[in-house]
Amino acid sequence: MRYRLALLVLSLGLINNSSRAQSLTLPDAPAPVSPLVIASSAATEASSSSTSLADSSSSPSGDPDTAPPTQNLDMLHAAPPRDPARAVPQDANGNPIPLERQQPTRILGFMPNFRSVSAGASAPPPGWKYNLNIATRQAFDYSSFLFLGLTSITAEGFNEHPSLGKGVPGFYAYTWRGFIDKTDSTYLSAWLLPSLLHEDTRFYPLGSGHSIPKRVLYVISRQAVARNYAGRQTPNIANLGGKVLTQVISQSYYPDDTSSFGVLAEKFGYSVMRDVMFSSIREFYPDIAAHYIRKHREKAARQAALDALPSTVVE
Repeated sequence: MRYRLALLVLSLGLINNSSRAQSLTLPDAPAPVSPLVIASSAATEASSSSTSLADSSSSPSGDPDTAPPTQNLDMLHAAPPRDPARAVPQDANGNPIPLERQQPTRILGFMPNFRSVSAGASAPPPGWKYNLNIATRQAFDYSSFLFLGLTSITAEGFNEHPSLGKGVPGFYAYTWRGFIDKTDSTYLSAWLLPSLLHEDTRFYPLGSGHSIPKRVLYVISRQAVARNYAGRQTPNIANLGGKVLTQVISQSYYPDDTSSFGVLAEKFGYSVMRDVMFSSIREFYPDIAAHYIRKHREKAARQAALDALPSTVVE
């Protein structure tokens, strides 16, 4: 009798501990599911299973793979994922910009084109911060150093400033002075003066639809004409003034025999000519690129059509 009583007490204790353990919830354990939810899930699974069996049995071959396509209506109506790499640039009205009017970030993949605006595009408003970011990006772009090395070698080869010497010392003398010239000009013409005068010195191409002579004259005129922050045309004082100030500042680090008025005027003219050439590239490059892009797409489409044709076996 004593053993039976002890066994009964022990059994009641185990049952009590078991019920208390079941009431505890572990921190990482999933939340408990209501029996109604379980029953609803089971009913849904059973319904889908019966629908799948019915569809497979209704097909002529009894193969689920040959079931009617109505099973995948949700997948068919789902929007395809957008590929950001293939997003078409749009103008301010939401219309796609044609290829021949799109300005790439880099021309030929390496020439910086950060200060050009595609035709009709909604460009960021200029200002102190925006102009500073663009000027810094352009001044220290890797392509600028490649161009600097090329111009330094060329200037040394033509012996533009004999007092700077030849060989490695001469190349060094041309390079660091050229770097200061380029950096001063960029920050003065693209950041400081435009921000002070509220001039938008970015390049807005005239684009296709106009005659080539008119577009050439337009490119040349951009050296003296710009836009203000309101979008109206204004004298391009920031561009021309930045070039003049760059030559004035250069007198402090060039030898005296290279700082005469004639030498400074020659360097100013070279800077203007370089900008005209680069602006011409920015004006006409989209037309050339669009031509070859369309030819490449047509060739790819023809090749895809040929690949889609059924192959014939020649016996």
